Amino acid sequence: MDSKYLSSLIAAIEYGSIAKAARNQGITAAAVSQRIQVLERELNTILLNRVGHTAKPTDAAMAMLGRARRIVREVELLKNDIHADSLSGTIRIGTISTALTGILPGALMELHRLAPEIRPQIVPGTSSALFDAMSRETIDAAIMVIPPFEIPKRYQWHSLHSEELILLTGEPLRWDVAQTLATSPYISYDPNSWGGRLAQQYLNDNHLTPRLLLELDGIEAISLLVKEKMGISLLPRWPGLTRISPKLVQTPVGGEYDRRIILLVRPESVNGRLLSLLVSSLREAGET
Repeated sequence: MDSKYLSSLIAAIEYGSIAKAARNQGITAAAVSQRIQVLERELNTILLNRVGHTAKPTDAAMAMLGRARRIVREVELLKNDIHADSLSGTIRIGTISTALTGILPGALMELHRLAPEIRPQIVPGTSSALFDAMSRETIDAAIMVIPPFEIPKRYQWHSLHSEELILLTGEPLRWDVAQTLATSPYISYDPNSWGGRLAQQYLNDNHLTPRLLLELDGIEAISLLVKEKMGISLLPRWPGLTRISPKLVQTPVGGEYDRRIILLVRPESVNGRLLSLLVSSLREAGET
């Protein structure tokens, strides 16, 4: 069984379309269909139901999907095992949006300088979604907020930096933080998100109930709304905030409410030397 055929099946399932899978793999749709038909003959079962332009996996395909992903990834890693010193191949990195616009670009430039044969594939998402992707083994590493629970022992994690909680306003404060929160329209960083729970914890600890204007999970979008003076917000001071909105006023609130950013890794999927380079590049980018 050719692992490339499994790769085409995985792509068809993930993209929900033979045509999209073909574009992703750089081959024709006919070639993708032929690969999947070969697999169906070898396994003596139907793997995809084709309806119009869509392709839906059968129960059999879903039952083998996890193992198929592991097989394809292990084959990809063989080259790294043989050429451990040269560092080549693909690494799939999930990232929260603030890292995507903050530390990741600089880190990728440094990584390319040190290991030009490495091909990163970037997958954006929320911290909880990235953790789910790690558990499904669809990504190898994730830049994310540290989970509010104990990290399973099958993963490695590396601390990258901490982001202090600030009150973000469009103009200098006339009153202290508590009175400003009590009297201004408040744009809430979603308290159900792993980062937003820290802002909510600050409000709870200080017995504050702001006048809620709206609630969002995207803190870049929140900062832009604050820039338009629609309201104020409690947000982590992430690298890149000043570049997006340099004139916004950032007032630290103090206390133990820092948002901790980590790199979560499936160690069996990432070469040890590459991991060291990635962690150091991310940390360095977070300091600039």
